[in-house]
Amino acid sequence: MSNLPCGIWLLDKIGCCSGYNTKARNITFKWLIFILTFVTYAAFHASRKPISVVKNVLNQDCDGHTPPPGVNATADPHWCDWQPFVGVDSNTLLGFLDSSYLFSYAVAMFFSGMLADRMDLRYFMTAGMLFSASFTAAFGLAYFWKIHSLTYFIAVQIACGAFQASGWPGVVTVMGNWNGKGKRGLIFGIWNSHTSVGNILGSLMASAFVDNLWGLSFIVPGAFLALVGVIDFFFLTPYPSEAGCDPPEQEPLLDSAEAPAGSDDSADECKALTSVDAAAAAAYGSTECRHVGAVAASASADELAELIDQGSPSEESGSETDVSSRLGEGAAKQPDDPPTAQAEAAISFFRALRIPGVLPFAICLFFAKLVSYTFLYWLPRYLHSAAKYSPSQSANLSTLFDMGGIVGGILAGLANDWTGAPGIVCVCLLIIAIPMMFVYQAVATYSHMLNMLLLVVVGLLVNGPYALITTAVSADLGTSLRGNAKALATVTSIIDGTGSVGAALGPLLAGAASSGDNWTGVFVILMCSDAIAVVSLGWVLRREMRAISRRRREGQSCTAVEDTA
Repeated sequence: MSNLPCGIWLLDKIGCCSGYNTKARNITFKWLIFILTFVTYAAFHASRKPISVVKNVLNQDCDGHTPPPGVNATADPHWCDWQPFVGVDSNTLLGFLDSSYLFSYAVAMFFSGMLADRMDLRYFMTAGMLFSASFTAAFGLAYFWKIHSLTYFIAVQIACGAFQASGWPGVVTVMGNWNGKGKRGLIFGIWNSHTSVGNILGSLMASAFVDNLWGLSFIVPGAFLALVGVIDFFFLTPYPSEAGCDPPEQEPLLDSAEAPAGSDDSADECKALTSVDAAAAAAYGSTECRHVGAVAASASADELAELIDQGSPSEESGSETDVSSRLGEGAAKQPDDPPTAQAEAAISFFRALRIPGVLPFAICLFFAKLVSYTFLYWLPRYLHSAAKYSPSQSANLSTLFDMGGIVGGILAGLANDWTGAPGIVCVCLLIIAIPMMFVYQAVATYSHMLNMLLLVVVGLLVNGPYALITTAVSADLGTSLRGNAKALATVTSIIDGTGSVGAALGPLLAGAASSGDNWTGVFVILMCSDAIAVVSLGWVLRREMRAISRRRREGQSCTAVEDTA
């Protein structure tokens, strides 16, 4: 309670919150954390979006504009462009702007997760938001200060990317601390729509000023981000214990990242008979479900799960009589109180990397995020160039891609909760996305309504896997070490940091491939990237298929035992 934010302290003083450790208080704070982290990352993404909108005025077709007095449009065909983004190399230079930000973000991400595990998350996130807001506004000030230096723009992008890296490990860790594994896929699927909501807000903010005062397209989202940072400082509570709330029950996927090959993790897999979440445990851990016996099979699911949770290795090796007597007791011991956030030790980068499943999903996210961020940074430019929309129309139309992303994230989360197999969910969406991107590039520009429809569908398929991996999968793997919250930010930073390298590479390749407004090469890169993402999950896919098959066989076996009992 010593770290209780002053805003929450004030609400307690005036009686706005229920008493400590009551159900009402737990629910109230869960909703508060959900809303705060949602708005926080929406604000982060809103401040990232303006560059994709403003590209269309930094470099544009000057033939459709009337030059001001004293300007010879014939002698200077690029009179309306903003130096230095002029000429045939303008797309390449704009790609450098994207990549300078994203490479900085990717490098900083690997360190920000470890830093977030070792300091107060509220201070960490607030500082990151305020500095990010300052550098976002600094880009827009170039319009009012008449700055035309490429070095200035790149330096601002690098600094902004480094501080933006504080956002994702922070919000995922806070959400993971407050939410157990039960319906995490659905919760995170809905929550992760903040990315698309932020993109939509950023597009609308930027498009309001892009035609006349593009500097405000950066300053207004930056001010919004700073405002949310101040609100977080006064109200964000990273750990339930700090707010006097009950911590959620975590169901670890693994007992240890370094468990020996012959270790007995069968208890977790036996829970698969009562919970689909254990399919993920079988997918990432090396477990082998043992036969519990007729007595255990006839016990209730709650008793069996309780017995497994409480059993030590020595107890598990006991006789069937011991099992029977313990199940018959009915009264269960209360589990030990979970360790506080301060008592848990942060894990090393390499130990987090050795958690089974982290590396395959990180590689998959590299290519999935490459595709998503290429759309994020270049879709308005594509719509302006290929379909001849105005800069503001391109920005507004691109929001349909993000609306599809909202639906995709929720559906992917629901599918994950239902199957317990995130790898299978991601592979299915990625495979369907490949032909849909081909169809979009081939026919979408011929019809406005068709363009709108396909943007929603492609957004759903592209952002679904990206949303699932960065939220529910990262949280599950990050809490797999017996629910250790101190591993969560590090695992998140590894997965999202690897993905951010791909996100940095995508816009850079798009800028080079689209020179001369040739967009076919860009879509070929995107389709190949999704294909490689599918291949990268081959190991996870095999393990999940085996786990599902084994779960069905064991379910049938236990049903047969119950029938004969």
